[in-house]
Amino acid sequence: MGFFQFDANKPNGESVSMSEYKDKVVLVVNTATKCGLAGQFDGLEQLYQDYKSEGFVVLGFPSNQFKNQEPDDSESVEQTCKLNFGVTFPLFEKIAVNGPNTHPIFKYLKKQKAGLMGSKIKWNFTKFLIDRDGNVIKRYAPTKKPEKLREDIAKALS
Repeated sequence: MGFFQFDANKPNGESVSMSEYKDKVVLVVNTATKCGLAGQFDGLEQLYQDYKSEGFVVLGFPSNQFKNQEPDDSESVEQTCKLNFGVTFPLFEKIAVNGPNTHPIFKYLKKQKAGLMGSKIKWNFTKFLIDRDGNVIKRYAPTKKPEKLREDIAKALS
């Protein structure tokens, strides 16, 4: 089952099983609207629009663990993402991606694909690509622009 065994809450608190995304290629991203990398929302949304008909989805997980760049509550964050960045891909409630309160999804992702800092998330906009079977196939640094993921996404979709 891999990734699909987990649950996460929408900004309104409603629980969502990741199994809803079974048979899709998933890109999980920890986001922050006040981060210098927030311009990536445009690229992430473009990937979602370009590939969703082929079974691709972007899942955004806001986190306030890096320099207080996501201070608002989950529902305000969702509105900001929609209004300021045109985000239509699914967003979840604010979570911890590092430390003792790390969300189980991010514990799993980090265990599957460590980065330069081992199992820690270095910054906002760290990305994980997950295949249709729930396996984590790639981890990307925060500075890796979404458009640079096209080849890997296309390969995972084929």
